[in-house]
Amino acid sequence: MRRDDDLQETRSGFQAAWQNVQGGLSARCVRNLRSFLTENFSRKLSVAEMAAVCGLSTSHFARAFSRTFGKSPHQYVLDLRLDHAEKLLSDGRLSIADVAHQCGFASQSHLTTMMKKHREMTPMQAQAGASTFRSLA
Repeated sequence: MRRDDDLQETRSGFQAAWQNVQGGLSARCVRNLRSFLTENFSRKLSVAEMAAVCGLSTSHFARAFSRTFGKSPHQYVLDLRLDHAEKLLSDGRLSIADVAHQCGFASQSHLTTMMKKHREMTPMQAQAGASTFRSLA
């Protein structure tokens, strides 16, 4: 059964697959959650806090989140942080330590470890690659 908010989400660009995942989050919950995470990804977040945005228990939320996004809430937030870190590093105005702090990592070392593990590059490589690209333009 399709709800009106599902139709609105489709028109606004969200993938239609999200509405059809059995046991997943509703389109309204996805919209509210994405807005919440965009504003708060750089601070410490708990699954309970994210679940509260959707009005769900933590266990139900964690299962529904994974079905909807194909990854755990922790991995999703980590990806948001790494995406933002790469953007800041490519800009080249901030030190790696400042980027780590702004993106919610515990330290420069934590950012480096996570980038190596999940993006297969270090923050310095991300900065160097961006500066090389800018000099070619």
